[in-house]
Amino acid sequence: MSHSPEELKGIAIAGRVSSVLSILGSFTIIGAFALSRHFRSPIHRIIFINSFYNLFDSVATMISTSGPAAGNTSSLCQFQGFALQMFPVADVLWTFAMALDTYLVVFYHFDTQSLRKLEIKYIGVITILSFIPAFVFLFIRDHKGPIYGDETIWCSVSRSWMILRIIFYYAPVWLIIVIVLILYCLIGIEITRVRDEFKLSTDDHIALTSGNSTTSVTTTEEANSQRKPTFTPESTITTDDTEQNTSQRPPPSRRSTTTYQTPKQRRVSLRQYVIMPSLFFLAMLATWIAPTINRISEFVNHKHGTYSLLLSVSTLGSLRGFWNGVIFITIGMKGWKRRASERRMTLRQIRNGRES
Repeated sequence: MSHSPEELKGIAIAGRVSSVLSILGSFTIIGAFALSRHFRSPIHRIIFINSFYNLFDSVATMISTSGPAAGNTSSLCQFQGFALQMFPVADVLWTFAMALDTYLVVFYHFDTQSLRKLEIKYIGVITILSFIPAFVFLFIRDHKGPIYGDETIWCSVSRSWMILRIIFYYAPVWLIIVIVLILYCLIGIEITRVRDEFKLSTDDHIALTSGNSTTSVTTTEEANSQRKPTFTPESTITTDDTEQNTSQRPPPSRRSTTTYQTPKQRRVSLRQYVIMPSLFFLAMLATWIAPTINRISEFVNHKHGTYSLLLSVSTLGSLRGFWNGVIFITIGMKGWKRRASERRMTLRQIRNGRES
């Protein structure tokens, strides 16, 4: 199906506006991460790293119809095809990394340092998996022409190489989406169980018990009274993901030191480890529905999609960085306001205690 110049112009404008919004979203993430220590949790760090991948993706979608107009063998078209093969796949893989981090925190009680050690592995694996196919496709040419070619709204894997597009693009992307969905279902079930167990439905945190740890506890034995050990969990994770040791010390008296097996508990922020990654997953899912429908339509009907469908693909497919930025700032600011309110309340209680 051929499209008029006016329709192609409308598609290009919509895609470029979305691309500008995505670029602004990516720079917002980078700026917030660089300027505020509040945005430094492991999940925030993954989003920060992914924002650089989103920038390249946005540059490619910004090229829009200029890629096909330059010709299939042009450097502009080939660069656009390479970028649109690599970076959208990388975005999905980073979403999987967020889900994996959440899974490791909830089920295996990974702390901040353990999660940060995984980041370099994430970068290496995600870059290699997304880069190799995209790079190799640049050099494969035969009687069907180059792999990257005119796809109406931009250059990507052309229709004559559709099977490669399915095998190395849509199939792995939707496989990862299904895996991420399964992970979040398991996480949701566990979070629901833990919330009920600890009765923390009104709190932003979930207490996760992770085995036993040996703690020396000081107990006090008063005359004619029973010995009562006092202890608290060995460590917790706050919204800033720092571990703190807490203990209670009774007034000086006859003391004896006793060793108890106390459960190690971590308080995990629902906003940072569950809600925010889940919203990123939903945003990613929304950007993939229209392109997938378009590809299925092309595969079945052997012709390009309708104007409305291509307009949706150009608009939604260019908004990855924008949605990431909106979720990053919105959820992050809510957590920041919550902690600021808690700090003010604590200071007020301290002042009231001193006055009394």
